[in-house]
Amino acid sequence: MRLKELRKKKHITQLRLAMDLNMNQNSISRYETGEREADYKTLILFADYFGVSIDYLLERTDDPTFHK
Repeated sequence: MRLKELRKKKHITQLRLAMDLNMNQNSISRYETGEREADYKTLILFADYFGVSIDYLLERTDDPTFHK
């Protein structure tokens, strides 16, 4: 998942992202390292937050606006 890449591009910390999305920082860390997989509601939350498609978030395409 491109979560870490997207977060760093926006110059925000895991804590800031967690606060913005009403999550805890530990969850963000686990999503970024792959220790935890996001459910579809969380994927939508991340995609909407960063303004990208879920396919881009999951590295299925290199086009951030890709919609099939």
